[in-house]
Amino acid sequence: MTRIVIIFFLILLLVSCNMDSNNVQNSEEDKRVFTTSFENVKDFDGFYITPQNHLGTSFHELTDSNVYSGTYSHRAWIQGANQASTRIVNNNHRGYPTVQFQKMREGPFKTPCYVYLRVWLDMELHKNGSGEDDWFSFATFTDDETDNWKRTVLVNLSADGFVHLQHTTNQGEHHTIFQTSDITFPQREWVELKIFLDFGDNGYAKVWQNGQLVSYAKIGNITNKLSQAHFGLY
Repeated sequence: MTRIVIIFFLILLLVSCNMDSNNVQNSEEDKRVFTTSFENVKDFDGFYITPQNHLGTSFHELTDSNVYSGTYSHRAWIQGANQASTRIVNNNHRGYPTVQFQKMREGPFKTPCYVYLRVWLDMELHKNGSGEDDWFSFATFTDDETDNWKRTVLVNLSADGFVHLQHTTNQGEHHTIFQTSDITFPQREWVELKIFLDFGDNGYAKVWQNGQLVSYAKIGNITNKLSQAHFGLY
């Protein structure tokens, strides 16, 4: 039997970054903002959007069936399994628009940045005794302006049910200063995630879930710019 998983994703995404320095105390008018509530696909004109029916198993659309506010939210769902990924082939399920700041007139954001999103998730994640556990990624950030996304920082959900930062001090590393072991992610309800990113010297990131700190880590080997991001089914 094919297992079908549905994800209702986000009504509001807001990225507010300091334009010129790492001083997060600057006034609001000195900050740059990108925001979308997924009311119209035109919000992502010129940006890459994963193809519908990616690998024959991943789908996404605007929907009015489960909305936090406004008329629509972005919904993505999985119908069927993919072949396991390899070292050189990524077969992960994908259904999302990217936000490619490097294509905007102002260019990439300079960190520090705050990112706010709300997400509704319905997905069973399972441990795998002989391989990689299931995981879900809410957000992916990169300083890379190319299609390679060589250095990324992720906000993931583990099979244990905890939201955590991934690719922290370096790509492929998962070292944290603080990681919750008792605040699980509640599924089948709207949840607010707030993310702080600092890619400067002595950089770090923090994630709050419904106002509670759940993950905190140093971020290394990255340049101080937020060039691209994606939020959705990954």
